[in-house]
Amino acid sequence: MVGGQKVEKRHEGRGPGWVLLGLIPLLGLGLLLAFIVLNGAGVARSDLPPVEDLTVERVALPTEYEMVVSVTNGGPDPVTIAQVNVNDALTGFEVESGNTIPPLGSTEINIPYTWVEGEAYAITLITNTGTTFDAEVPLAALTPGFSGESLFRYALIGFYVGVVPVSLGLLWYPFLRRLGVSGMNFVLALTVGLLVWLVVDGMLEAVELAGQLPGVFSGVPMVLLVALLTFLGLLGAESLFRRGRDESSRLSTSYRISAGIGLHNLGEGLAIGAAFALGEAALGTFLIIGFTLHNITEGVGIAAPILKERRPSLWHFVGLALLGGGPAILGTWIAGFAYSNLLSALFLAVGVGAILQVIYEVTRLLLKDSAQTKAPALSGTNLGGLTAGIAIMYATALLVSV
Repeated sequence: MVGGQKVEKRHEGRGPGWVLLGLIPLLGLGLLLAFIVLNGAGVARSDLPPVEDLTVERVALPTEYEMVVSVTNGGPDPVTIAQVNVNDALTGFEVESGNTIPPLGSTEINIPYTWVEGEAYAITLITNTGTTFDAEVPLAALTPGFSGESLFRYALIGFYVGVVPVSLGLLWYPFLRRLGVSGMNFVLALTVGLLVWLVVDGMLEAVELAGQLPGVFSGVPMVLLVALLTFLGLLGAESLFRRGRDESSRLSTSYRISAGIGLHNLGEGLAIGAAFALGEAALGTFLIIGFTLHNITEGVGIAAPILKERRPSLWHFVGLALLGGGPAILGTWIAGFAYSNLLSALFLAVGVGAILQVIYEVTRLLLKDSAQTKAPALSGTNLGGLTAGIAIMYATALLVSV
């Protein structure tokens, strides 16, 4: 206000030139980075050996006369495969895309070799600079190829591990509905305990897989950020979904729990499928038994939020069972036919983020029920349920790890 008159704020036009002004700093940054990459910022030395970082992703045995090693070059320099040793003996080989693997490139190395079932083999890849990279086949067995029969067998394994135990857990629903208010809150708290265990277990698995990735992927920070972004993204989506509503339904909470558990079961399917694909049938069978017993408790967690609502239709229970257990089938397929540490780590990280969001939702339900009954949120019942959930998952996890 100047001299009693209002002074209007002047804005310059926002034409195409305005966009260009915003892009100029980014273009300058791009040119600088390109110069550094191409010229080494003026400190490059030609007398230094190249930095070679080759990661062995998988060793497959598609026939009795062949080994196939899948590798990724995670370093900044090309890597040239010069020789291949199998059990300390030089052997012939053929690189799918040529002997030189570019930075961030992936390829397969075919090794004509007559292997014996049940034997162990040590494979050494030797580059033209003399650097060696090792791979091993702990127990040689034919790698299942893609066929209708193998597809069905892997699906059956995932069905045993995922859909069946989750369905059996949901059968406790009629029994749980007859519990009193404190009993239902105990089950809700138990659900939180189950989910807390799944978060810790899933994150540890994701970090372990991330550590096996080429360094260029920054695996551990990647999975942590993916889990965090998934959690925040689902929170934001839930806020939009709830806009205009007082509260989201408990049935929708059960579906979110089922989806989060399903992503975790996807990781279990990956572990089982990888074991069978690598010929470790005994380990795979043991994992099936352990995960089946471990996952029956997940059905209780899925059913917990709907205990106080009118009984949903049977089709909802079918949907919850398939959503929670079905991804185990997908996991066995992925690991059995096209296993990737990167994808596995990402799937597990997304699952962790999804389960974190579910923990938030179930905790809100517990707090709401506590406020309605004027009971302390951290009552003995709730604390006991939380502890029991973690203890149950720990005890059943021992069946997998022992």
